[in-house]
Amino acid sequence: MADGIYVVGILVEERASRGPEVQEVLTRYGSKILCRTGIPDPSKKRGIITVTMQADAPDVDKFKGDLQDIAGVRAQSLRLADAIYNCPA
Repeated sequence: MADGIYVVGILVEERASRGPEVQEVLTRYGSKILCRTGIPDPSKKRGIITVTMQADAPDVDKFKGDLQDIAGVRAQSLRLADAIYNCPA
């Protein structure tokens, strides 16, 4: 399946305790991540992370599933376009 450009929004409840697990997942998919931004929710108990990635749909679904396996983490994605460039596997 062809790579596409996806934006994945991640909401992390109780970010202080769940952040390390989320970071582990982000690191595992680092070769597919083009950009990552994060901000704490004003309440300081939640974190909001936006990831732009170049991947195929099954990899994005696996990424979201790995994140959502962590209690208190939600992830949604949006496919924006075809890949910017082709990356070797």
